[in-house]
Amino acid sequence: MKETKKIGILICDRYRRCAGGKCFRSLKNREGAFSKYKGMEVEVVGYSSCDGCPGGNIEYAVDEMKANGADVIHLATGLVVGYPPCPHIVYFHDYIEAKYGLEVVYGTHPIPEKYLQMHEKLETWNSDEWQAIIQPTLNDEKMRLAYN
Repeated sequence: MKETKKIGILICDRYRRCAGGKCFRSLKNREGAFSKYKGMEVEVVGYSSCDGCPGGNIEYAVDEMKANGADVIHLATGLVVGYPPCPHIVYFHDYIEAKYGLEVVYGTHPIPEKYLQMHEKLETWNSDEWQAIIQPTLNDEKMRLAYN
């Protein structure tokens, strides 16, 4: 029997109408930050927005996701690639780990190439901290183009 991971996904409120197409496609194909689940079963136990800056829904949503059995919380790629990227993403990560004892992963689907190019021009991700944040979703150019 395969191990099952139960995950929750938190998206940026700017994308609250997002149907999750790229996230769910990458989960199905085990791409981007979901590549860590190759060979495992995954159940999504929650999908919600942060409710806008400064993230008023983080506590409520994660509380519900944990009650539904979440092992891992993914901070969606939209929080990373938005203009500007989420100014609270590191705080959300640290808060969720500290309060709920859950693993927190930066990203979901691979970063689309168009976002990588723009953020390189803007020098958004030049710090060591941001380089670590984008690593799970950076992928190669072919994969990034597939998510444009």
